[in-house]
Formats: sequence, C-alpha cells, structure tokens
Amino acid sequence: MRLTLNSSLQIVSSILFVGLGSSFVLPAYAEKADSQKEMVIEAEHLTSDGKSNITTATGDVLITKGTLTVRAERAIASKTPDEFQHVKFFNKPGTKVTFRQKRDGGSNLWVEGEAERAEYDEKTEFVKFIGNAKVRYLDGKKVTDEQEGEYLSYDSKNDIFVGTNASNGAAVSGGGRIRLTIQPKTDK
Repeated sequence: MRLTLNSSLQIVSSILFVGLGSSFVLPAYAEKADSQKEMVIEAEHLTSDGKSNITTATGDVLITKGTLTVRAERAIASKTPDEFQHVKFFNKPGTKVTFRQKRDGGSNLWVEGEAERAEYDEKTEFVKFIGNAKVRYLDGKKVTDEQEGEYLSYDSKNDIFVGTNASNGAAVSGGGRIRLTIQPKTDK
C-alpha cells in the first residue's frame, strides 16, 4: 500500500507522526527543506481509527519525507487531545528500525542510525532509540561521529543528548557502557 499525503487527506492529521517534519533525529542538524516536503508512507497494511486517534502501519513500513527515510516493521502513531503526535517504531526480533537523513551544512552530510525500536514525541521534540542503538554522522561515506548504547535520546528543545546502558533510560552500575566516538577535525 502506498499513500501520498497532502493537506486535503484526513490521514495527515492522524499520522503526521513526526512533526519530524524537519527531522527525525537531532533536529538542529537535519535538512530544513525536508519540513516542506510531502510525507509518503508505504506499508502492507494501514489502519487509522478516528475515534481513538491511533494509526497503525504494518509490514515493511517505509516512510519518506524529503531526504528522511525511516524503515520499520510497524509504526504506531497516536494523537493527543492537543493535536500532537507520539510515534513508536518497532521491528522484528533480530532486526532494527533504521533511519537516514541529509544534514544541513554541506553537500554530502548525513545522519543515520538504527535501534530495536524508536519513539518520537512531537510536543516535547524528544526522540529515543532503544535497544542496541547506534547513531552515525557521515561526510559522504566517512563516519565523522558515532554514538552507541542501549538507549540514546535527544531533546531538541533543550539540545541535550543522553546515552545510557539500560533500555529504560536509566544508568545501571555494571550494566555496560556507552560509546561516543568523535573524529578529529581536519582542514579541508
């Protein structure tokens, strides 16, 4: 099933899922032009319940909006009474939710990542990557920075990144480590 969304479709209000509009992760770095692009959702099955304000897409879900691409087995979007979206992405055991998006600031800058599941809250502009999460910043194919952990989150309103060793977001003594790799700056 392929849905091309525009402002006249009812589904826009129930799966706007992202306000991600401008991005999926680390909004300060995402390509700003993406916020003005149409969102296309492809899935094997889609259900939108107007009474509960919950939309579920299942089966090889592919969401694109400009340069943003998100792949998952299932996406569930719920709309709050104040019209904000909260979206959860899931995949089959042993596989990961993935995303990729161009970043502003250069012709070939990208951010991409993966996790067992992901969540985005439009109202708080808070994104979480849960379960064996990894986020990479790329200049072409070269990784410039990388974050790995059981739980990675980004609060774009307050510009705060958190990485922890437990999928609930807490730090557990002896529970593993977070890894942040920052490449040295090079003269171009």
